[in-house]
Amino acid sequence: MSVSTDPRPARIAALKAAARERILVLDGSWGVMIQRRGLDEADFRGERFADHAMPLKGDNDLLCLTRPDIVTDLHDTYFRAGADIAETNTFNATSLSQSDYGLESAVVDINLAAAALARESADRWTAADPAKPRFVAGAIGPLSRTLSMSSDVNDPGARQVTYDAVYDAYREQARALHKGGVDLFLVETVFDTLNAKAAIKAILDLQDEGLEPLPIWISGTITDRSGRTLSGQTVEAFWNSIRHARPFAVGFNCALGADLMRPHVAELARLSDTLVAAYPNAGLPNAFGQYDEEPEQTAAHLDEWARSGLVNILGGCCGTTPEHIAAIARAVAGKTPRQPPVRPPAMRLSGLEAFEIA
Repeated sequence: MSVSTDPRPARIAALKAAARERILVLDGSWGVMIQRRGLDEADFRGERFADHAMPLKGDNDLLCLTRPDIVTDLHDTYFRAGADIAETNTFNATSLSQSDYGLESAVVDINLAAAALARESADRWTAADPAKPRFVAGAIGPLSRTLSMSSDVNDPGARQVTYDAVYDAYREQARALHKGGVDLFLVETVFDTLNAKAAIKAILDLQDEGLEPLPIWISGTITDRSGRTLSGQTVEAFWNSIRHARPFAVGFNCALGADLMRPHVAELARLSDTLVAAYPNAGLPNAFGQYDEEPEQTAAHLDEWARSGLVNILGGCCGTTPEHIAAIARAVAGKTPRQPPVRPPAMRLSGLEAFEIA
């Protein structure tokens, strides 16, 4: 009788145990840290894509293949700052997003390499400090094409993409991330819930291929003070739309700074019977597109969230740096994680608004 040597079930158990014991910390922004490197076209091309017909500068996910040293260094920097969970550098690593660069054929390799780089760093940091295990979340971004909204103001039914195409793109990415060794999936920056539902189905359907189920973390985006996603859903409607996936965690990221995000996180904490996660921007961008909120300012906001019992996982999005993550990790150290409520059974439906039948 063969004995499985796959360490992933043990890591997933350790992840869930850690989430019960403390508030976990996700890493911070990748975009701002890559921009600081001052990379040029040659860095993105490397040898493999030296003769590629289209410009590649700005395709940050491609660095997993052409500058893996930079990706590894950023993982190490965030783990050193106190992060428990690293995102793979795969926010745009789907065939639909990579088609903007003519790199659809490189998608599988990008995701496999990204997962391997994050896995190696996480395992190295865990081995150095077994009391603080590190984990890898396979980052799955929102796409530049949306299923819920028209691409033509004169034609409400116009779409640039089909559901099947979105599903296929996400399934290809999720399969590669899974095979690369991630511990969980992070479907993030969700502004169109239908896109997210295609990603969720793509992940769940991997079981049909014999792949081990992995935890799913779903992170939406409230785009402005209206308290709605870009496709129009309220916080409660968003939760009702995706709760069928029984996510390991649900939350919000991007678009807003911590001060403006707080009421939406609080609402989700009231509604959700699973872990709540949030990683806000470092405030709102200034006139030059830069983020001015200092690490201690961001950490002060998230410290209050922790003390108020709103969250289980915290981190940073646009504009946050390793200094922000270090400040957040210090602020929440020793704080008790939120205890998910037990809600009474009811039929909970959603469109743009939530509807409940008790």
